[in-house]
Amino acid sequence: PAALSLALALCGVAAGGVALRAERRPVAAYAGGALLVSAWWVRLGSWEVTSPEAYTLPVTVAALAVGHLHRIRPEVSSWAAYGPGLATTLVPSLVAVWVDAHWPRPLLLGAAALALTVLGARSRLKAPLLMGGGTAALVALHELAPRVVQVAGLLPRWVPPAAAGVLLLLVGATYERRLREARRLRHAVGRMR
Repeated sequence: PAALSLALALCGVAAGGVALRAERRPVAAYAGGALLVSAWWVRLGSWEVTSPEAYTLPVTVAALAVGHLHRIRPEVSSWAAYGPGLATTLVPSLVAVWVDAHWPRPLLLGAAALALTVLGARSRLKAPLLMGGGTAALVALHELAPRVVQVAGLLPRWVPPAAAGVLLLLVGATYERRLREARRLRHAVGRMR
């Protein structure tokens, strides 16, 4: 794992160097960010870290500061500026939430994801909005799934198919309106940076 982490980090740095050329910037920048984040995750896994936030938060703060400096240029998207920094902390923390049985980590990660979603919506930035919203949804799914399974086991067997049928009728009856709303939402998210 240590050699793999070093190889991924070196490839990430090389991709970052390639991203300095304007015609190669988008693909190489995303690849470099993904390789560096992967190297970090492999290193944390090889150290058998159970609290990744202590290691990832300083890197995230530095990456977000650098991303904020790059956001001065209007052509830089929020994904390129903030995506790698946010993923550095959110993904390992999300994995730790799904493995951890205690309540403080899901609560803190859910609150941080909600704050990130609100900040992304207020600032009209796609990366914080979508990454925060996705993280909040996955944390909520993790926390609610055992209760939903427990309640579903108590219901008669005919209730879930009946509920699914009613839901399909409601969605079908309001299909055109929902389609317009989905297009409007897609257009609004598409205008974000």
